[in-house]
Amino acid sequence: MKPVHTSGDLFKGTFILAIAAIVTKILSAIYRVPFQNIVGDIGFYIYQQVYPFYGIILVLSTYGFPVVISKLYAEQAALKANKDIQNLFVIAAFILAIIGFIGFSVLFWGADRLAAGMNDPQLAVLLRVVAVGFLIFPIVSIFRGFFQGRGDMVPTAVSQVGEQLVRVVTILLAAFLLVSEGHSLYIVGGGALFGAITGGFAGSLILITFFYLKQRRKLPSFIEIDFKKSGKIAKALVIQGFAICISSLVLIFIQLADSLNLYSLLLSSGFEAEQAKELKGVYDRGQPIVQLGMVVATSMSLSLVPLISKEKMKKQAAFLQDKIRLALQIAILIGAAATVGLWMIMKPANIMLFENSSGSDVLSVLSILILLSSMIITITAILQGLGFIQYPAFVIVFGFVFKYGLNILLVPLYGTIGAAIASCIALGTVLLLLVIKLKKCLEISLISMRFLVVIALAAAIMAIVLQLYLGATGLFGVFAHNRLYAGFQALTAVAIGGFIYLYIVFKGNTFKEEELALLPFGSKLMFLLPKDNRR
Repeated sequence: MKPVHTSGDLFKGTFILAIAAIVTKILSAIYRVPFQNIVGDIGFYIYQQVYPFYGIILVLSTYGFPVVISKLYAEQAALKANKDIQNLFVIAAFILAIIGFIGFSVLFWGADRLAAGMNDPQLAVLLRVVAVGFLIFPIVSIFRGFFQGRGDMVPTAVSQVGEQLVRVVTILLAAFLLVSEGHSLYIVGGGALFGAITGGFAGSLILITFFYLKQRRKLPSFIEIDFKKSGKIAKALVIQGFAICISSLVLIFIQLADSLNLYSLLLSSGFEAEQAKELKGVYDRGQPIVQLGMVVATSMSLSLVPLISKEKMKKQAAFLQDKIRLALQIAILIGAAATVGLWMIMKPANIMLFENSSGSDVLSVLSILILLSSMIITITAILQGLGFIQYPAFVIVFGFVFKYGLNILLVPLYGTIGAAIASCIALGTVLLLLVIKLKKCLEISLISMRFLVVIALAAAIMAIVLQLYLGATGLFGVFAHNRLYAGFQALTAVAIGGFIYLYIVFKGNTFKEEELALLPFGSKLMFLLPKDNRR
């Protein structure tokens, strides 16, 4: 029952979880493309209206409660307090079961009222399907917290990937079969969301199997409950667990605000029901695009967060500040490239992924969320590493409320592009509040003006080159709406734009060799550094 103590095992475990997170995020973004191609924009609207509720369940079982349980378990294991460990898991199981049942009850029995509030009563059956996920998440959270507390990250990583893989296969198979048989798109959406249940069961089964194989001779013969300590455990689980969960829900909350009032606002603005559903479905194409753009930025910047937590414990201020600055620079570097690059190539990318160019202007505005979200997620992780857990959660909840209100103001005036602008303003405000807090904590200059100028120059030159390239390749009008040709345009533009951008940034003396060495695949980029910055 002892946790892993060595720093080498700690970073190995963190790396395993990071790889699992990247794989699951890529799967989560990619499956939406063939799914949209199968069900069309209205079918995609139906699925995306309910998806944020599943996203909340996923975050509860992946980021919030397992992290807190693992932390409490590791503390008790270090003290060799076996009875307190048993007490922890009994109380945790009880608290999470209550939370799960409340979530299930609200969503299952409140489905009709919630669907009516969305102005689409047919969504009720989909909400009830997703509600079952609340009954599964306590099991997954307990086992992940147990293994992570022991320093064994493999079961968590395997269960995350297995859960997502089973879910994606269920979604695509259900969509294909149900559409082929001519079922209603709402039935198709319900079948796709059934993937939340099959995926949850798969993740649970994987974790239970690992537990049986590793712990079958170590199970206690009886369990004693210390009620005096139960309140403290419950308080830590609820407060810290929800704070960490909310901090991980930044994009889910933006999607949730759109699910709750965007379609209704389009209807009240004069659009017919089918037209409003199609507009919302086209708008929702931005979700996988933003998610894919964020994967690289967040995975690279967040790889430095364990170092930040470690150096805080060692109280090495200078080294800590350097790593925080580097994490922010990486988030800006990749986020700015993805945002500007996608903005420029959005039309061919839209055709390549979704068969037509509908809503390309809206999706271009939504690409700004890549930079904003990458920065928010990075700063939130840094603040949590520094010990500030609740502040980011309050700010992100404020961002959700602000986004909901901005939709009410902007959607009647500008339609879905108003919703995109509302998302950018809301996340921009969240980012500003987080930056102010981080600067107040560190009392140092976080990012140099020189770095920002180099990034802006590289992004501007990349944008100009891509504009010229797309203009030249677009001269062949006969291929203007050909999906294969659009794919060629988009992918070659990514390669050309990415190389130009990185070449300018690294030649601008913005990074040193030892800084790149800390990053995944950083060694592959060292040839772009000026000779003075190499060893």
